[in-house]
Amino acid sequence: MAVSDTAAVATSNTSVNPTSKAAIVDTTKTTITVTDPSTATVAIIRTSASVAVANSNVATPPAKEPKEEIKEPVHRNLVERQPEGVPLTLHQMNPQAHPNQEDYNVKDTSPRLGERWPNGGVRRGGGWMSSDKLTSTYDLVEQMYYLYVRVVKAKDLPTNAITGSCDPYAEVKLGNYKGKTKHFEKRTYPEWNQVFAFSKDRIQSSVLEVFVKEREMVARDDYLGRVVFDMNEVPTRVPPDSPLAPQWYRLENRRGEGKVKGEIMLAVWMGTQGDEAFPEAWHSDAASVSGEGVFNIRSKVYVSPKLWYLRVNVIEAQDVQPNDKNRLPEVFVKAQVGNQVLKTKICPTRTINPLWNEDMVFVAAEPFEEQLVLTVEDRVHQSRDDVLGKISLSLTLFEKRLDHHPVHSRWFNLEKFGFGVLEADKRKELKFSSRIHVRVCLEGGYHVLDESTMYISDQRPTARQLWKKPIGILEVGILSAQGLLPMKMKDGRGTTDAYCVAKYEQKWVRTRTIIDSFGPKWNEQYTWEVYDPCTVITLGVFDNCHLGSNEKPGSGGAARDSRIGKVRIRLSTLEADRIYTHSYPLIVLHPSGVKKMGELQLAVRFTCLSLANIIYLYGHPLLPKMHYIHPFTVNQLDSLRYQAMNIVAVRLGRAEPPLRKEVVEYMLDVDSHMWSMRRSKANFFRIMSLLSGMISISRWFDDVSHWKNPITSVLVHVLFLILICYPELILPTIFLYMFLIGIWNYRFRPRHPPHMDTKLSWAEAVHPDELDEEFDTFPTSKTHDVVQMRYDRLRSVAGRIQTVVGDMATQGERFQSLLTWRDPRATSLFIVFCLCAAVVLYVTPFRVVALVAGLYMLRHPRFRSKLPSVPSNFFKRLPARTESML
Repeated sequence: MAVSDTAAVATSNTSVNPTSKAAIVDTTKTTITVTDPSTATVAIIRTSASVAVANSNVATPPAKEPKEEIKEPVHRNLVERQPEGVPLTLHQMNPQAHPNQEDYNVKDTSPRLGERWPNGGVRRGGGWMSSDKLTSTYDLVEQMYYLYVRVVKAKDLPTNAITGSCDPYAEVKLGNYKGKTKHFEKRTYPEWNQVFAFSKDRIQSSVLEVFVKEREMVARDDYLGRVVFDMNEVPTRVPPDSPLAPQWYRLENRRGEGKVKGEIMLAVWMGTQGDEAFPEAWHSDAASVSGEGVFNIRSKVYVSPKLWYLRVNVIEAQDVQPNDKNRLPEVFVKAQVGNQVLKTKICPTRTINPLWNEDMVFVAAEPFEEQLVLTVEDRVHQSRDDVLGKISLSLTLFEKRLDHHPVHSRWFNLEKFGFGVLEADKRKELKFSSRIHVRVCLEGGYHVLDESTMYISDQRPTARQLWKKPIGILEVGILSAQGLLPMKMKDGRGTTDAYCVAKYEQKWVRTRTIIDSFGPKWNEQYTWEVYDPCTVITLGVFDNCHLGSNEKPGSGGAARDSRIGKVRIRLSTLEADRIYTHSYPLIVLHPSGVKKMGELQLAVRFTCLSLANIIYLYGHPLLPKMHYIHPFTVNQLDSLRYQAMNIVAVRLGRAEPPLRKEVVEYMLDVDSHMWSMRRSKANFFRIMSLLSGMISISRWFDDVSHWKNPITSVLVHVLFLILICYPELILPTIFLYMFLIGIWNYRFRPRHPPHMDTKLSWAEAVHPDELDEEFDTFPTSKTHDVVQMRYDRLRSVAGRIQTVVGDMATQGERFQSLLTWRDPRATSLFIVFCLCAAVVLYVTPFRVVALVAGLYMLRHPRFRSKLPSVPSNFFKRLPARTESML
């Protein structure tokens, strides 16, 4: 197979035919010869140091003269790591390039959850549970004690004898740790209301000192007084106890020999990370962070903006006057909301009263900051459009629609656009104006998709009136991370400042940043209401690159928080009321290949509030019914999702501290629609893995036909004759057989939620050139114009094919999950249905069953619903392996 000099190297993922004794893959630079696959021996004839790569960004070592034929055995682990049903490929045959597969597996952990919490945990159901499981008791994290100091205010402070004023601030000192409040200028009654937290594990002093000082611009800060606390006398406070009331304390001199003028109000207590003051407190383990960087290390809870679909139906316009009176206009309408711009088609008839009746859909977020701008334009030339009229409308003017019933249309007068509008005499001559007829509404019956439906975490419609009651509670304890890799250099050494972000439904949470640690311990617990179990929670770990003193809240610095890894957990794969404590590998694909960045330790519990409601949901559509009554096209959904992601990223980036754009995009899989050779191959081999089951059945039947096992062949013939004589037993036998398979597979059900699978994602055996292509920019960075055009077109088309192939694999994997207990509730429902169907079909004549089934399938459209059927809804809710894809 020859490769031209200007084209990229063809995929080296060529399969070996197991029936042949030798297969040869020939390129211009490398020849690989595979001998007998049964002995798994590979002979590699090295004619050069590497395969020629078309991309200039990939360095190619100089060629060497061929020396000899080297035969090397295939590493056994390499063969075992191939996905099931996937033939061995000539791809990345170096066993040293792959780490141990055990490093990529989910591991069981045994953290001390709930043991040391007051009134905490009783061992039951495979984990620690509090006596009241609906109460947030922080029983999914390890307890961490902190000394809290709340500095409220001071009064009657002395003034400086020289300046006659006082610029006070407070300093909290515990051993080697010092925390300072902000200072006030010329104020003897300052109010700080700041909290300082010192980790108990790092306390090395028996005395807590709180100083009040006056800031001096030139000389050393002046000492005003202090208060000293004995650590043995500090009380303990644990929520839900009320906060400790602050008290006034008289200041004493430096030596503690007497009182001085002034008092300070303080509250000192020993608490845990469950304390209300924990998120806003200054932490001693982040004492090196100063200035505005302190805002970027705090833990926060964010809420996504409420998104609406804005539907604009442009019906017609009247009295559209072109600038050139000697021609009839070619009119179209341009609508703009923020940075979203859509256009209608040009009216096919040249007229001053054009008619379009076209729909345009935008994404808008509350509070509505943008306006709907409608512009009527005339296509004068292919490169020139004249604006004939324009109007700006506030989104608050339009009706919020909750169902598919039509809304009223309205006429709006257009403002004249151009130089003539500036001339007063011409304005007086205008006796009428053009107007436009539109129907605009805010769609509340849809769910605005800002994430892929494969990893969707929220399926509720926009309008709160249409929400159902929650069916469960999801609690996640973000415990710690282990073995993180250095992400940046500081003071000549590698370091990592890690924080974790979790996203489920509209609620985002961000843990505090642990400074300079490869094994950070967060031990923070968060809770979400669950409205649908067939959803996915996403957790990502990032390195904080905004800790400098020059960082300001909401500032758009050049630094970007680095991705460390991501974890996805599908709730339907969790058993109710069980605590899952596992360590998940953080796997990231780099241009150099797949890499493990560390491990994230979590404790997850899904609490079921109503089993009946969960079972009821399995027969309902995945999305609100408006998606099926008035569906969007695939292109519309892609465009709207992209706009929704941008809006969410912008709004969350305006919070304090900001949840930055790179974080939001990574959590929402902004580039999941992009084409890559690796993903295409992964989806292809997912289908091949499914087809391997059918191939196995055909081989088994072929063995029965050829009497390779006489006993099996005789039994099959007997069964065949029985079913021929009694055809009514066919369906009961099939359902009973599936019921027995489901019961048998219960022993082999997954013990932990599925996670990223590097073999399934085809990340371990990817070619460097394919990785370079996957990380290439879009549009491509190639310089040749023709290559760029063809390359982008190929990627766009291939991306669609990749999606279709992935959807096909998803459907097949859902069939597989019926009896594999990946979703225990769905499998339970299905095997119970199989048992009931087997019994009913056993006692019901086959002719009756066939008649009812035939009449149901041939029923009149009047008796059909536009919504999907219950079996279809049930099937679409079954889990696939999409959450395990990188």
